Amino acid sequence: MSIGISNKKILITGGLGFIGSNLACRLVKHGNTITVVDSLIPEYGGNLRNIYDIQDKITVSLSDVRDVAAINNLIKGHDYLFNLAGQTSHLDSMLDPITDLDINAKAQLSILEACRRNNPDIRIVFASTRQIYGKPKYLPVDEKHPRHPVDVNGINKIAGEQYHILYQEVNGIASSVLRLTNTYGPRMRIKDARQTFLGIWIRNLLEGKTIQVFGDGKQRRDYNYIEDVLDALLITATKEEAVGKVYNLGAPNPLSLEDTAKIMCLEIEGSDYQMIAFPEDRKVIDVGDFICDYSAFCNQFGWEPKVNFEEGIQRSINYFKKEIKHYI
Repeated sequence: MSIGISNKKILITGGLGFIGSNLACRLVKHGNTITVVDSLIPEYGGNLRNIYDIQDKITVSLSDVRDVAAINNLIKGHDYLFNLAGQTSHLDSMLDPITDLDINAKAQLSILEACRRNNPDIRIVFASTRQIYGKPKYLPVDEKHPRHPVDVNGINKIAGEQYHILYQEVNGIASSVLRLTNTYGPRMRIKDARQTFLGIWIRNLLEGKTIQVFGDGKQRRDYNYIEDVLDALLITATKEEAVGKVYNLGAPNPLSLEDTAKIMCLEIEGSDYQMIAFPEDRKVIDVGDFICDYSAFCNQFGWEPKVNFEEGIQRSINYFKKEIKHYI
């Protein structure tokens, strides 16, 4: 797919994290000037190893999106902002809701204020999450589905979305929102399940441990490989029709958690999985089956995931076989 962006100045919040670093690696190949912003807070996904191959080609700002002065300065002069910074752990948002509020809501407002004051012509793509919908009332879940989050993270992500759309409508800050589903691939966090359960499953496989599947394993999920998500981010950033809009991403052929585990175990000889009862703290925030309807984005822009789960998980495991010492 054509890159769409070249020779531009681009700011990526959360740029040392999973999605942000992969985006930087792609964009830097096309003459873009890249600045990545990341706090490198250990509990989040930032990792300097993620930019090892491009560290001499980009600028790294070790700043926190909650630092208003830093953000006001960083926003200046950029053509695009990929706003990917966030606290992603659903469980952590329940244990420390104020921090989640500060990062996923309050800091988003500060970023938009910085744009309004210092760079009103910037083009923004904000990464949201399917978590805003909560437990589905119908499947697949489209953008009109009621929003009823089961955790603090989902509530604060709704606020982040609304701030971006409001600032577009009232202040003319050209913003779009993508609601991501289960994104996976090289450079993801595998140390634990804070980013996605697929991360800890990959770590367990590589360390010879049994994958633990909560519940009966029948819960269905859709998965997007990172390269497909990058395509979607770049389409959104370069299409005028996407300004002020909110879109779901998703994938065809959703898999049950048990089938997901079976496919992953095929990649490592001797691997296995087991069903275990849901831990109580996770059971109360589990959403059951979740499948996104991404037809609005597909129909408008022709985007369709190219990498199926079998291929994507193979690429991911091969990456971490070589790199695991940098990620645990």
